[in-house]
Parts: sequence; structure tokens; C-alpha cells
Amino acid sequence: VRDPWVTRMRSLPTTVVSTTLDGSLDWPDATVASGDAVDVVARLKEESEVPLRSHGSLSMNRALMAAGLVDRVQVTLFPVITGRTGQDPIFKGAADFDLELIGHRTLDDHIQELTYRPTLHP
Repeated sequence: VRDPWVTRMRSLPTTVVSTTLDGSLDWPDATVASGDAVDVVARLKEESEVPLRSHGSLSMNRALMAAGLVDRVQVTLFPVITGRTGQDPIFKGAADFDLELIGHRTLDDHIQELTYRPTLHP
């Protein structure tokens, strides 16, 4: 069963940046781009008429942020505390960024979706 968000996501053109995949993917309107992710995304960003979204690799997203290719960061806050079961911070070791809040909404009375504009911290 696909919810409306997944259905919409599957209907959009998709580029998968990979050093190991080749050929076609089991995803509508998807292509594989090989090479350095920063170079691929910089080219796509320059060529695209619509905003790009990145869903995937933390290391790739860190590299895109460090290269100044990220215009917005969307953070979804789930109100739980995972003191014993939580993982390491997802941006551990990444560059420091200042975040300017540019949008927010409550999804279901407790989950918060926050949108920020990142700027590399001097």
C-alpha cells in the first residue's frame, strides 16, 4: 500500500548517484549517475528547473552541505528520548552550520517538521 507521499515521490524523476550500480532500476523514471556525488549534484542543480531533494546517504548529504550545495535542511522531530537505544549523532564529524528557521509545521499534534537555511559557520 502506498500513501500519497510515496506515490508522489515515485512519480518524480529520480537520479541515483552510485559508484556500484549500473543499468536500469526498478523505479519509474530513475537513472543512475556515476562519479563524485558533489559534481553530479552540482550539475543537476544547475540544469534543473525544479528544486532537488536528497533522500539517502548521510555521508553524501554531509559532502553536499560542505560544498555549499544545500539550500534547505528539513528536520523532522519525533518527541522521544532514546537514552539507551539511540545512535551516534548523524552529523558527527561534519562541518558546523548556522541554521536559519524558514518554515515549520506540526504534522499530528506532536511531530514537528522544521525547515532551515544552512550557512557554513565561520
